[in-house]
Amino acid sequence: MSEKVYIQYRKLKAFGNRICFALCRIFPIRKNRISVCTFEGKSGFGCNPKYIVEELHKRNKEYVFIWFVNDMYKEFPAYIKKVPNTLWSRAYWLSTSKIWIDNYRKPYGTCKRRGQYYINTWHGNITFKSIGLWRGAAFSKMAYLVSKNDSAMIDNVVIDSEWCAKVYPKGMLYNGNYLKVGAPRCDALYGDKTKYKEKFYQRYGLDKESRIVMFAPTFREKSIKGKRTVYSEAWTLDFSRLLNILEKKFGGKWYLCLRLHPQLASNINEYKEPSVQGRMIDVSHLDDMYEILAAVDVFITDYSCAAMEAGFARIPVFLYADDIEQYLNDRGSMMWDMSGDSKKQITNNKKMTPDIDVILPYPMAQNNDEIEENIMKFDEKKYLVMLEEFEKGVQLVFDGKASEKVADEIEKYMQA
Repeated sequence: MSEKVYIQYRKLKAFGNRICFALCRIFPIRKNRISVCTFEGKSGFGCNPKYIVEELHKRNKEYVFIWFVNDMYKEFPAYIKKVPNTLWSRAYWLSTSKIWIDNYRKPYGTCKRRGQYYINTWHGNITFKSIGLWRGAAFSKMAYLVSKNDSAMIDNVVIDSEWCAKVYPKGMLYNGNYLKVGAPRCDALYGDKTKYKEKFYQRYGLDKESRIVMFAPTFREKSIKGKRTVYSEAWTLDFSRLLNILEKKFGGKWYLCLRLHPQLASNINEYKEPSVQGRMIDVSHLDDMYEILAAVDVFITDYSCAAMEAGFARIPVFLYADDIEQYLNDRGSMMWDMSGDSKKQITNNKKMTPDIDVILPYPMAQNNDEIEENIMKFDEKKYLVMLEEFEKGVQLVFDGKASEKVADEIEKYMQA
């Protein structure tokens, strides 16, 4: 199917979706009803919406929460009603909800009514990967249409920095209001994280002296048209060697916490490495990454924005980007000036953020020798100084109160 034919098909399908939404307008909007979705229904009780919903429920037990999921076996608190993420389900529940909360995009053809409030808590704030029009030719016409349709309905986008305010107009195709209050999911990373660490250790039977490194590679978009597999560039990282290096540098017994992107998580059972069996903990299927992140001691990724958030929590972060040149080619561009030179300081992409001048605090490696060197050379004092300069440069908001501030804003609309 050619792109032109595919777009016509999607437009026709969107027209059908609008008819469903129009028919559901015979039902009244319930002022206490809040509809929520994460990652197009692929995820469950997690990301920014989780923390907002928890705060709202704490304030008022009369609020009714509707959560769209593709998998009805997903587990939620008793006060949340999970519903299938199907057309008629969305049309009815969204059409009758006063508030919409989403961390992604609504399906093409979704229609919002007058008197409804849609708050988008985008799943990435200060990111590596370019989004929207920043991708240039790699941003398809269909993706443009979906983004425009969704952004036209949004009343507020939650952001954590001035950096986001500068890149989102082209990145999200959005020129509306922003709530610069911080990322609600990062509330778990602020201040004392002892309870999260104790919860994690108890769940996996670890003793108090154990230490955790999380490896969370992002999704390679080039695999969309083919079979998704965990066997890719992301797996050139030698886990056994990594654990030995961390023990040598920081002491203690280390465990590997593996967090795959939702697009790849279903294939984790295909992966076997005898050298780390018994020391590898798979958390790919858990919905909330941030309670887990709050429990780790070191974070490693390639291009996940969680690197930024781990840094806010003062967790040592190391980048392992063994396919950087190929990824740059596939993605179209990056929000940071990254290249095949691992020794080069990574700065913000001046074409995208010309008024910002910052250096990324995280060293990049492209092979196992380089990541060993970066870990062994890690200087905590220097790292903390770089983090502070970085946060000032992007004008970060991180105070552990993002969920409260977003809930305040939502309640204004619920009471209107």
